[in-house]
Amino acid sequence: MTHFPTELSKIYQRVDQVDPEKYAHDRNYKDGHVSRLSPYISRGVLSTKQVVQLLMKRGFNCQDMEKFIQELAWRDYWQICWQTQSVLTPRLPENDHSLYNQLPKNVATANTGIKAIDLGIKSLLSTGYMHNHMRLYVAMLVCNVCKTHWLTGASWMHYHLLDADGASNMLSWQWVAGVNSKKRYMANQENINRYFNSDQVGSFLDVSYEELPKMPIPEALNARSETILPSILPDSDELCLAYDKTALYTIYNLDPEWRKNETLNKILIIEPTHLAEFPLSEKVIEFITLLGQNIPDLQVYVGAFKALKEEFPDMKFVFKEHPANAHFEGQEDSRDWLFNYHTYQPSFFKFWNKVKKEMRTW
Repeated sequence: MTHFPTELSKIYQRVDQVDPEKYAHDRNYKDGHVSRLSPYISRGVLSTKQVVQLLMKRGFNCQDMEKFIQELAWRDYWQICWQTQSVLTPRLPENDHSLYNQLPKNVATANTGIKAIDLGIKSLLSTGYMHNHMRLYVAMLVCNVCKTHWLTGASWMHYHLLDADGASNMLSWQWVAGVNSKKRYMANQENINRYFNSDQVGSFLDVSYEELPKMPIPEALNARSETILPSILPDSDELCLAYDKTALYTIYNLDPEWRKNETLNKILIIEPTHLAEFPLSEKVIEFITLLGQNIPDLQVYVGAFKALKEEFPDMKFVFKEHPANAHFEGQEDSRDWLFNYHTYQPSFFKFWNKVKKEMRTW
């Protein structure tokens, strides 16, 4: 995990390296000043609010950070959407133009013929990370060029991402495919060259934007196969619960500061039913368990919450709010939202207009 350290001290060093002003200018470029904090935010080691507070302590003000804060607000917005609707069901299913449910083989093996995209996929497979702008390119290629159902591609990418998050990933793919917005995202070779230091010409994407929606599926991407995404789970610990109260950590909440000084049991619960819908690779599961080592005395339980509750019927459980554990029973703590306003709005920019007013009071 050399690209993404799991020791707390190194994670905070990464926060110290973030420059939100440079981020605003070049975040869409391959070598732009992106934060690379997403795996830690997705896993709940850091909250969006905590990141902003740490940057403000370094002297950045809200005006300096507005673009950076807006991108963090997108993460919270997607989470709010997940609270109100299934991220596996699009808002506009009638806009689905897909013809296939199988991923093109040459996408899975990074042999699409688009050099920058192939490098991006190789990075994903080897490190568990892909630049956000490249994610749009890959989703565009899979959904809108290769006519593949958005969920096929979204599940495949989610499987490999260290920052895999049901809301951000699934809803971004829906946005690209035009099934939760009215317009599908498209990009041609010129656009890819501009942002990813490429000079490729003559590819199947080297066409105008008018031609892109009309082009046939490239011959190199016609072959398809079933994508098998097995979640290889760790073994459960033999639980030793010395107290009558247990804090439940999840793959979305590995906050080492949460209830840090309380006397209670600490369990990382990994539910196979959730991973059946949102599969994760062995590399991602390993990353999660390594992050868990920042929490002293954390025990691992692989199984359903219902089964855990039946095994310990008198246990008092506490947990942080998250759509994936809405079925948990016990005391629910609020997550550390970036804004006090976290009510669903039908579009991000309606949400942003609400929270921007709050931001100006910080």
